[in-house]
Amino acid sequence: MTFTSFVMFAAMRTGSNFLEANLNAIPGLTCHGEVFNPGFLGKLNQTEMFGFDLATRDADPLAVLGAMRDQTEGLAGFRQFQDHDPRITEAVLNDPTCAKIILTRNPLESYVSLLIARSTGQWKLSHGGKLRSARVHFDAKGFARHIDALGDFYAGLMHRLHVTGQTAFHIDYEDIQDIDVLNGLARWLGIEGRLEALDTKLKKQNPEPLSEKLENPEGVVEALAAIDRFGFSRIPNFEPRRAVPIPSFVAAANAPALYMPTRNGPDDQVSAWLSALGGGLLDKVDQRALGQWRERVGGFRSFTVLRHPLARAYEAFNTQIVENRLPGIRQQLVRRFALPLPPPDTPLEFEEHRAAFLAFLRFLKLHVAGQSGVRAEAGFATQTAMLEAFSRFRSPDMVLREDRLAEGLAFFASQLDLPSPTLGPAAAPDRFPLTTLVDDEIEAAARDAYLRDYEGFGFRDWCDG
Repeated sequence: MTFTSFVMFAAMRTGSNFLEANLNAIPGLTCHGEVFNPGFLGKLNQTEMFGFDLATRDADPLAVLGAMRDQTEGLAGFRQFQDHDPRITEAVLNDPTCAKIILTRNPLESYVSLLIARSTGQWKLSHGGKLRSARVHFDAKGFARHIDALGDFYAGLMHRLHVTGQTAFHIDYEDIQDIDVLNGLARWLGIEGRLEALDTKLKKQNPEPLSEKLENPEGVVEALAAIDRFGFSRIPNFEPRRAVPIPSFVAAANAPALYMPTRNGPDDQVSAWLSALGGGLLDKVDQRALGQWRERVGGFRSFTVLRHPLARAYEAFNTQIVENRLPGIRQQLVRRFALPLPPPDTPLEFEEHRAAFLAFLRFLKLHVAGQSGVRAEAGFATQTAMLEAFSRFRSPDMVLREDRLAEGLAFFASQLDLPSPTLGPAAAPDRFPLTTLVDDEIEAAARDAYLRDYEGFGFRDWCDG
């Protein structure tokens, strides 16, 4: 797809000014600001643009859109908030040649920033010496309204993109100061220009901790207790929805037991145990074969096993990338994501292995968010997404943990009134065991990639045990 324009969908206090400044520093891109803000054209106090004033813009906003494209050298774009002209939102969402950038920020941070900006009257900061600061009162009801408005806005965007079969480039406030991410955005837009350095004229306002910005920080705790934090901490969740992975299910041949792997877990170890439990296995099943098995064994129990996200990512890296079981994806990782991998079957030295794994973790962050452009691979998905996929068939009766696997499997067998076989040993350590590679940088990259699993399942850092 060759884009003819772009739109940045954002909300107030999400960093859209900073992102716009840096887009404008990329040769070939021009972001014209809030062209369809009800109170001005482009920027505060500006009332004329592209030969239109406020009245003529409001009378025919689509004509302004066309004029913007015609009168801009390179790729033209603008910022569109939830309270801007809905006719334009509808028009660009229906136009696949208009690239969609969706900017988000932690809603608690954006809400407090909004309160401070309203209190001080300072919406942008270009000189640190002119900072106006204030401690503000946290309003729980106002925060709830803020959450609802953001949720409706972003959910509406996602629904429209799904209905029209389009994708967007999703970027979070935490990533807008990452020059590699911004250059990745330029690449996605089809622009040859790149940033050499960030535009830092705009300064971060109110960088102090949240507790120092509020008169009543205890009000935040009370407000969060009344809200499902996993419903808004990443508004929206951009991980691609997974199909029900029935072909990956493994059934005991002669026992009512079904293993639902999340992929890249202790699958061989569990399958061997299940085979001993039920006198063999049925694997690589389809819907029909699974149905026939269900009729034969009657009521059955199912289970899955959670593995630490970092260990699971390392398994995927070693078995699927280093061992070249996914040659097409490996080629893309080397070519497009600069994974420093030698040709297949070439041994890696320790530093090469670590550098490639770190690059793989950074790729996973994009892939999980649906931003990599690489085909969806179930083995790279979060375990949260895999359990959601299972639930469209049926949720597993038990969710076990690898670190308590023998105990968990024994309990599962007891639910079937069957003796539990001895669990065999785990696979032999890799050439470079994970413990030899892990450091703070690796831990942080894994947490960035699989935040849903860390938070949703309460995983601690690998080194914390």
